[in-house]
Amino acid sequence: MARRRLGFWQRFAVVLVKPVMTVWTRRAWRGMEHLGRSGGMIIVPNHISHADPLVSAHFIYDSGRWPQFLGKASVFRVPVIGWILHRCKQIPVERGTVDAVKSLDALVAAVREGGAVVIYPEGTTTREPHLWPMKGKTGAARLALATGAPVIPLAMWGPERIFDPRTNRLSPRPRIPVSVVAGPPVDLSPWTGATPTKAVLEEMTDAIMLRLRDLLAEIRDETPPPLWERPARRGHAERPEAAA
Repeated sequence: MARRRLGFWQRFAVVLVKPVMTVWTRRAWRGMEHLGRSGGMIIVPNHISHADPLVSAHFIYDSGRWPQFLGKASVFRVPVIGWILHRCKQIPVERGTVDAVKSLDALVAAVREGGAVVIYPEGTTTREPHLWPMKGKTGAARLALATGAPVIPLAMWGPERIFDPRTNRLSPRPRIPVSVVAGPPVDLSPWTGATPTKAVLEEMTDAIMLRLRDLLAEIRDETPPPLWERPARRGHAERPEAAA
């Protein structure tokens, strides 16, 4: 990344976060070449901890790209904080509203402008007891169909040692081992030009999540289970997803 292309607030975020992460983690990183140096892409990490956005941002930044995360639109309306997030090129997303289509438009624009857009396809930290990936939501697949951009899996293991969502315990100790591996783009060619029906989006999402799961299995050196499914909630009809 050409450092001169970063604005003041982006540089400020780097100065604030990177030294902390450098001391807090001991990193084993592979696959940065798959992120390239330019061009729009969709990065899909597994979500095992509230700490892993910091870890993935560190990895993506050191690969030479500026990470553009999705954030709840309400946060962007908070004075000062929202202004800084906009200046850092983060992306507001409306969830479960009629404005969700506008959110997809914002994501499409960011990718077409050459951004490295980060989408957690699970939508939240995994509920699988051993922190394997769950079945994903369809936002990343929808964005891939709309842009044709490559979908890069980013598997992480170790952020749960910083903050474990199962116990809500935060570890302040330095040099916590974290592993991050970026894989080559997920092969979504069977769906090139397909109409984004529910069935198509779910098939693409399963392909993305299975690739991410298998990449995580390589890091953990374990045999992965089937993708974990959320228990159905009674009385709640499934709502269409635009960017979650």
